[in-house]
Amino acid sequence: MDLNQLINIIKKKISDSINVDSIRVEDKTFLHKKHHSFIEGKFHIKLIIKSDELREKNRIESTKIVNRILNEEIKNYIHSIQIFIE
Repeated sequence: MDLNQLINIIKKKISDSINVDSIRVEDKTFLHKKHHSFIEGKFHIKLIIKSDELREKNRIESTKIVNRILNEEIKNYIHSIQIFIE
């Protein structure tokens, strides 16, 4: 899977599952390229999600929700994920 496909899937799955005003996905893979554990084809993703629904929850609960939504992608295509709720 390429990065653009992954970004589209992430945006669709999140917006289909919760109410969001906006979702930004940034590729931060370059931060891990020199790490010993880096695997080609896995990405470091930074998510910035603007959502009243998530903002009403505590940080741990909102992160768990996003992780559940993206479980398949995290297992197969994401090396690292940062989640910011606005």
